[in-house]
Amino acid sequence: MNLETIVSLCKRRGFIFPGSEIYGGLANSWDYGPLGHLLKQNIKAAWWKFFVQEREDMVPLDTAIIMNPKVWQASGHIENFSDPLVECKKCHHRFRVDHLLEAKAAEPGYAKEKPREVADIPCPDCGGPLTDPKQFNLMFKTFIGSTEDDASVAYLRPETAAGMFVNFKNIQQTTRRRLPFGIAQIGKNFRNEITPGNFIFRTREFEIGEFEYFIKPDEWEKHFELWLAEIKRWWKDIMQVNMDHLVWHEIPDGERAHYSKRTVDIEYQYPFGVKELHGIAYRTDFDLSRHEKMSGEDLHYTDPETGEKFLPHVIEPTFGIDRMLLVSLLEAYHEEDVAATAAGGVPPEGGKDGKTETRIVMKFPKHLAPIKVAVLPLSKKEELSSVAKGIAVDLRKHFSVDYDETQSIGKRYRRQDEIGTPYCVTVDFDSLEDKKVTVRERDSMKQERIAISELKGYLFGQFQS
Repeated sequence: MNLETIVSLCKRRGFIFPGSEIYGGLANSWDYGPLGHLLKQNIKAAWWKFFVQEREDMVPLDTAIIMNPKVWQASGHIENFSDPLVECKKCHHRFRVDHLLEAKAAEPGYAKEKPREVADIPCPDCGGPLTDPKQFNLMFKTFIGSTEDDASVAYLRPETAAGMFVNFKNIQQTTRRRLPFGIAQIGKNFRNEITPGNFIFRTREFEIGEFEYFIKPDEWEKHFELWLAEIKRWWKDIMQVNMDHLVWHEIPDGERAHYSKRTVDIEYQYPFGVKELHGIAYRTDFDLSRHEKMSGEDLHYTDPETGEKFLPHVIEPTFGIDRMLLVSLLEAYHEEDVAATAAGGVPPEGGKDGKTETRIVMKFPKHLAPIKVAVLPLSKKEELSSVAKGIAVDLRKHFSVDYDETQSIGKRYRRQDEIGTPYCVTVDFDSLEDKKVTVRERDSMKQERIAISELKGYLFGQFQS
C-alpha cells in the first residue's frame, strides 16, 4: 500500500480534506472532515483516559497558545529553535539540509559517492545549484496590539511543554502534589516548517499530547523504564498496532538535544520510510532551572519528609496526535476478497453469481472507530424507515450512529466497511413481524438476529468485549 491510497480514501470518505481547496489550497494544510474529526477525538480521548484519567499521579492543564516572549527566551527557542536550510539559485525553492542529506543517503550507491557538502546535491525540483546553508527560525512570529514593532513581538507556541514548566509552581501549590507527579495537556502547536510533507506527517499546524513527569533526580532511570513500558502498552493494547511496525531508537550521545540525558524515539515503518512517530526524553532539571534563572521565581520543591529542597527533574513523553492518527489509518487499511454468501435473509455480500469481489475495510479498534453503528433499512418504504429511524434515534444517545437508506444493502455495507464502522443494523420486512434486526460485524461479516428490545444491551456488550 502506498500513501496516495490513504490520501485518496481520506478525501473520498470525509476523513481529511486539503485545506482551502476551493482557493487552490495552501501547501501542506489539511482540514479534518466529519470522520477525521471523530477519529481524532477518539484518539485524544483514549490517550487522555490511559495516561491521565486512570492515574492518580497526573493532573491536567490547558495553557495559552501565545505566551510572554520571555518564556521562549528562557527555553532557548528564540536563539536555538532553527533548522539549516538551503535555497535553489534557479527555482528559489527552499529545503531543509537534513532532509536533503537523508534523501540522498537512501539512493543506491550513495555510500560510494557521498558528497562532502550539501551544495554538491542538486535541487530535487529543478536540478539547479543550491546556496550555502543558513539557519532559519521555525517559530511563527506575530504582534500583540495595534503596532507592529519590536516591543509588540510575540510567537505562536512551537511546543506545549513550556506552559507546563512555567505553571509547575502553581500546580504543585494548588494541588499539593508530592513527587513524582505529572502535568499533562493536549494542544495545538505551530512550526514554520520549510519542507512539510507526506500528508499529515509533517505540517505547520499540529496537535500534541504530552506530559512532564516531575521526579527526584536519583530516580530518573526507574521512572524512564516505567514510562517506556507504559508507552509500549499504549501501542499494543489501546492503539492495537502491529508491534513489528514500530522501531525503538535509542538516541546515542552526541545526537541528543543538549538538555537530554537519555532519549528514545519511537519510529514507525511508514510507506515513505522509517520515521519518527513520537519520543520520550529525560530532560534533567534544564527547563525549571532556566525558567527560575530568567524569571527570578523560586521553583524549587521541598520534600515534606526530609526537608530537602531541590529542582525536580523531568521525564517527558511526547505524542503527535496527527501522526498517531496517520498510523491508525495505515494500520486499519485492508483489502480483502469477499465470497458471495447469504445469511438471515440479507442479500449476498460478495459478487454476483458466486464470484468474489474486493472490499476495502478500515479495521479500526472498535473504541477508535469514527462511527460505531450504522442503521440500514432494507428499503425506503415507510413501514421500514420509520422503525429504522426510531432505532437510530435511540442508539444516538449512546453511540455515534450513521443512518443510510440509499442504494443496495451490499453497497451500503461496503461504504460502512470503508469508513470502519464496527456494526451495521439492518431492518428488513421480517423485523415488522419478529421485532428483530440483523446485526452484521465488520471484520468477520458474521450476522446475528437480535431482538430490537435487546439491541442496545447487545451493542454495549460488544464494545466492552
